Amino acid sequence: MEIVLAIAIGVLTGSGVWLILRPRTFQVIMGLSLLSYAVNLFIFSMGRLGLVINQAPVLVDGVAQDLHHYTDPLPQALVLTAIVIGFAMTALFLVVLLASRGTSGTDHVDGRHAHDAQEMP
Repeated sequence: MEIVLAIAIGVLTGSGVWLILRPRTFQVIMGLSLLSYAVNLFIFSMGRLGLVINQAPVLVDGVAQDLHHYTDPLPQALVLTAIVIGFAMTALFLVVLLASRGTSGTDHVDGRHAHDAQEMP
């Protein structure tokens, strides 16, 4: 389970960095989203008992009240909060993308087309 999660985090991080380095604004936004998903998975996996299966999420009578018998709720709460914040930031980025495209007429990060950048010294 851990190796699959580590590979998923690595693939999401690599894809996110590659997309952030692209010249178009939409690709940068998608790269930021992939990086936020990778960070969410990383935070969830760093929970001490976040990957344990078949343990109760809430207190049960007759079971000792320590983290060896329950899942840790803190990483789950952090990831849930990060998902909500990430969704709001993606919506904000998309609005800024649309406004920038309407103002400049292009969706390149630097505001120029690729052929314009080659002509400039």
